[in-house]
Amino acid sequence: MRRGVMTAAMAAITVLSSGAYARDLVVALKTEPTSMDPQYHALTPNIQLSQTLFDGLVCADADLAIKPCLAESWTASGKSWTFKLRPNVKFSDGSPLTAADVVFTLDRVAKVPNSPSSFKVYLQKVEKVEAVDPLTVRITTSEPYPLLAINMVGLPIMSAKAAAGPAAEGKTTTELNSGSGLVGAGPYRFVSWKRGSEIIFERNPHYWGPAPAWDKVIYRPISNPAARVAALLAGDVDLVEDPPTDDLERLQKDPKLTVETKASNRVIYVALDQNGDKTPGIEGTNGKNPLLDKRVREALSLAIDRQALVARIMGGVGTPAAQLLPYPMFGASKSLVTPAKVNTDKAKALLKDAGYPNGFTMVLGSPNGRYINDSKVAQTLASMWTRVGVKTTIDSNAPAVFFKNRDAHAYSAYMAGWGTSTGEMSNTLNSLLVTPNKEKGQGTTNRSRYSNPEMDKLVAESANQMDDAQRAATLAKASEVAMADFAMLPIHFEHSVWAMKKGISFKGRADQQTMVQYATVVK
Repeated sequence: MRRGVMTAAMAAITVLSSGAYARDLVVALKTEPTSMDPQYHALTPNIQLSQTLFDGLVCADADLAIKPCLAESWTASGKSWTFKLRPNVKFSDGSPLTAADVVFTLDRVAKVPNSPSSFKVYLQKVEKVEAVDPLTVRITTSEPYPLLAINMVGLPIMSAKAAAGPAAEGKTTTELNSGSGLVGAGPYRFVSWKRGSEIIFERNPHYWGPAPAWDKVIYRPISNPAARVAALLAGDVDLVEDPPTDDLERLQKDPKLTVETKASNRVIYVALDQNGDKTPGIEGTNGKNPLLDKRVREALSLAIDRQALVARIMGGVGTPAAQLLPYPMFGASKSLVTPAKVNTDKAKALLKDAGYPNGFTMVLGSPNGRYINDSKVAQTLASMWTRVGVKTTIDSNAPAVFFKNRDAHAYSAYMAGWGTSTGEMSNTLNSLLVTPNKEKGQGTTNRSRYSNPEMDKLVAESANQMDDAQRAATLAKASEVAMADFAMLPIHFEHSVWAMKKGISFKGRADQQTMVQYATVVK
């Protein structure tokens, strides 16, 4: 029987074998990636797969501390950064990695069309990328830029030879989705993708690092949490992302399973359209956009009982949020650790002061199956807002539909999440709240189109501060400014959960990524 059609029972046996047989790992994903193009969409389901096929110059460990990867060392002097590439690294097709591949990769980022969340956010202030010699890359920035090395975590290196093509970006996103040009120097290489069914990777025989445990990895997108657990209990899959919170106690007691929990930096937030008077989904305001009024935004925040939401809806698998990155991560404010308590009376008074004594009606957009209990959380928010007079219904859709609607500005309010791969506040603010500037790679996911010059100035200042303590303090101030303005409403930080068969070990990651190269066989 071919390995590609190995039954789940046989896979379970080989997972625990001593190595005489092939080891396959079957993973149930909660969300299918939107693309295999590593530069198309800065979305965790995409990133966790692209960083399994492609290594970056710099990598991050489970707690997001950076470590050498394809670059074995780097130095900074003023506006110039020099990266020394690891010698004798090969791509999955056997061709050598050189500085030219790094130049191609970084140059391609800005040329990828129609990116829903652009990777240009990682290349702010980069003016020039040069191949000094086959194993040396020099990156010049417009001014001293302390975040350059950590930003390289988000830009895995592509093969210039394999990804070349007649389009401005070389191989197009569509071509890469088919596997054409999808050649990296990561621990696995691409085999196939059947949308809605399965994605298959196999071990990269040319990988420069320690060989991963699995000959083949089969990803199966299963958006329904109960269905993921059913597949695990039936032996059809070996590891699942985010089982239902209601099932955790039962799974933890199952002697045939292991459950891993990890606090993450992913914030679940509500974005509020602040672009102009015309906004979809709101009625009863005489054509005005009430979300432009800070008092209304504060009222919506005060109506949310975050503690109860985390305890009852999330089953305790989360932490109430008062800002967009948990303290003490870099740039988070220590004065924004505990969110304000729910206060429905004050919320009603603020709405009255803003000219809406009878409230108004609003639609809240939400994905269904992207985040932990996302539809339930959205429904709870709608109920809490309705209680203070903002009669809210939800428009919940499959993730792909939701993100398409969000990017088309179809919602006046939507619930989504953000996890920073760099583990620091500048990435979050630059992506979600800095005034959008496509050319500069700023505000790349700022779909509320919020703009605050005071906050923008602080974020820009932080980017030039080489002293870590000074930079952290500036970013904390920027966070305080944004939260005082109720720029968006942080709800909670997710705690990620993985459940797996006994005999498999996978330690959770703060970035929530299910990176199979770190899953091992328990001896």
